[in-house]
Amino acid sequence: MVLNNLPGGVALTAPLHPRFDEILTVEALAFVAKLHREFEPRRQALLAERVARQARIDAGEKLDLLPQTKHVRDGDWKIAPLPPALVCRRVEITGPVERKMIINALNSGADSYMADFEDSNSPNWFNQVQGQLNLGDAVRRTIGYRNEAGKEYTLGGKIATLQVRPRGWHLDEKHMLVDGRRVSGGIFDLALFCFHNAKEQVARGFGPFFYLPKLESHLEARLWNDIFCRVQDELGIPRGTIKATVLIETIVATFELEEILWELREHSAGFNAGRWDYMFSCIKKFKRNREFCLANRSALTMEVPFMRSYALSVVQACHKRGAPAIGGMSALIPIKNDPEGNAKAMEGVRRDKRRDAEDGFDGGWVAHPGLVSIAMEEFVRVLGDRPNQWDKQIAQRFGPADWLNFQPEGPITEAGLRANINVGIHYLGSWLAGNGCVPIHNLMEDAATAEISRSQVWQWVVSPKGRLDDGRKVDPALVRKLIVEELELVKAEVAKQGEGTETYDRAAVIFEQMSLAENFAEFLTLPLYEAME
Repeated sequence: MVLNNLPGGVALTAPLHPRFDEILTVEALAFVAKLHREFEPRRQALLAERVARQARIDAGEKLDLLPQTKHVRDGDWKIAPLPPALVCRRVEITGPVERKMIINALNSGADSYMADFEDSNSPNWFNQVQGQLNLGDAVRRTIGYRNEAGKEYTLGGKIATLQVRPRGWHLDEKHMLVDGRRVSGGIFDLALFCFHNAKEQVARGFGPFFYLPKLESHLEARLWNDIFCRVQDELGIPRGTIKATVLIETIVATFELEEILWELREHSAGFNAGRWDYMFSCIKKFKRNREFCLANRSALTMEVPFMRSYALSVVQACHKRGAPAIGGMSALIPIKNDPEGNAKAMEGVRRDKRRDAEDGFDGGWVAHPGLVSIAMEEFVRVLGDRPNQWDKQIAQRFGPADWLNFQPEGPITEAGLRANINVGIHYLGSWLAGNGCVPIHNLMEDAATAEISRSQVWQWVVSPKGRLDDGRKVDPALVRKLIVEELELVKAEVAKQGEGTETYDRAAVIFEQMSLAENFAEFLTLPLYEAME
């Protein structure tokens, strides 16, 4: 398939598949290009500020609240009222923009579904554009799917509210060039979705609603807000129609919670506590601090001091400003053919959602339709007939000393090191094969958990505190030895599931390079994206 013409200055460097011309219309591409030309300089400036800030932290600069925005924190203000579709969000399900996943998620009984163009989606060209087609069909309720056995999947009568997560500011869409430069992946995702669906969603009373990932400052939130204003003006829909939930998944964002809500106040739908990326962010930001060294990933629960204070601060900031606070993801999933193991996993999900509900969160995330009812039970137990608990205020005060209390430092074990290597290789191999949401060892893994895996290995090698509980230093020789051993285990597991193993050798090489490199790569997905077509 070939597009007959393109807007001036626009080039596409990827093949077109059936129906892609419905998404990549001249008008839609011109809309993306217009937003790119207006906002790309600001995106690049903000990305440069991330690099400069990281250099300052590496040199010993301490994080603190911003003195220049004290008036925002002290001010008496609330976010704009929310539409009815976003008032009750007790359970949200998330997953990639794959056709069957979309249908099952919308039918799951959850209050809303976050369709993901980012961490749980492998962002190859086909997935990104086909995902737009899938969501357009879902918005119009014409989506259907038939599997190889002939089973039909269609939407039921009552479906979840659709929310969409575009890619973060750090990611490009390399297959679309404007004036010779790549466009922002986030602008590409949001612009195409709004261009084709915003008016249809407004007519149906369900959007457009978004999730914004990996923000590091209120200035990054301001950029999104300005883009929302431009999109609404260009499409002829009222300002404030777009609503967006910000994932608080970087430690630096915790120092600007109220400022982020302020910048997006006309378009804000609150916060989500994105716990897995948050842990990764902590490791990344303090990777050069010789006093910083976190324990095994399995020990980093929501009960440890820095995670506990962060989660409660999210609730506190949201409810102070009349906004929803949504709890993060429990990675546990149902376990087939193991009743005892499944019962233990389900109890883990129940405990996680019970804690979130009792802490004041208005809802929580799950990654599998089989978990919706358990999560719903726990929030209903606390909320009763109320759609939310925005009125619950947390009096305790939190600050830098709480957010930077990085305990525990131990244990670090060989089993923990092996787990990081195994999960990292397994996830990377799957991602390279086009799947960004992978069940591994009865946990649903996405890019965030893979980032924790490789960043912990890197830090344990670099840090003088990176010693196993038996006294051995985690060093390159040990990591290389375990990579060889874990690669064989991963390939055997993948083959047992009837899947190809072609991408896993390359995944092991990439994992080794990123875990042992002298300089820490900002995001795992950046070199991976360059390696994919």
